[in-house]
Amino acid sequence: MAGSTIVVVEDEKSLRCDMVEYLSNCGFDAIGACDGAELDRLLQTRTAAIVILDVNLPDEDGFKIAARLRDHHGAGIIMVTARGSTVDRIVGLEIGADAYLVKPIELRELEAQVKSLLRRLSERAAEAATRPANGAPAVDAAENGDEARWALDTTEWCLTNPAGVRISLTSMEMKLTSLLATQARKPATRDQISQALYNRRWNPEDRSIDTVVGRLRHKVEGAIGGPAPLKSVHGVGYVFSAPIRVVGSQPG
Repeated sequence: MAGSTIVVVEDEKSLRCDMVEYLSNCGFDAIGACDGAELDRLLQTRTAAIVILDVNLPDEDGFKIAARLRDHHGAGIIMVTARGSTVDRIVGLEIGADAYLVKPIELRELEAQVKSLLRRLSERAAEAATRPANGAPAVDAAENGDEARWALDTTEWCLTNPAGVRISLTSMEMKLTSLLATQARKPATRDQISQALYNRRWNPEDRSIDTVVGRLRHKVEGAIGGPAPLKSVHGVGYVFSAPIRVVGSQPG
């Protein structure tokens, strides 16, 4: 997609220049930043379609920057790192990264990832733009006010946002969402989540909870074309941060 601004955040100057030059030759408006502070300055005057983030940056690591971007910007995120461990991949996806590449970077693969992500972002935006025109009904309002609520149907195993978009859930996603929905926007601990999903205490070395959360978050964001109200609470666990009501019979 020509004209889409791509920001490459990489402290290694030669690699940053190679990536910016290659993407520019592919028809993108590509610019570079050496760290998170320079990225923040660029985003004050530019709107990025995609941010390509190195994990190992000097001032602020890429995971922290990705979390800030996901909370405050609509840019797609591609993480880049020399580390290829499963844990790093899961952390990146849990934070909300859209893709993950391991150094040494194959530039043609980077181009393919950028094009694929731009297509997905464009599809999300188109879906979000057409929903009001299609007359999607609002789900509900709070019983004692007019605050829009999400709805979790424990019979149909689906989550519906206030605009009426229905999202089908897997068994694990249903268990997770059901637990978070009963917390009244208070965070559920990792131990509570582990008990609900696997009927066992949480093991700090086990990243399976993050995998389930990451997949659910991506499913919701892909369906609604915006951020999911599923937030990480540092040192505690996760919270469903929007008002939500539960309908249907409770799962056994």
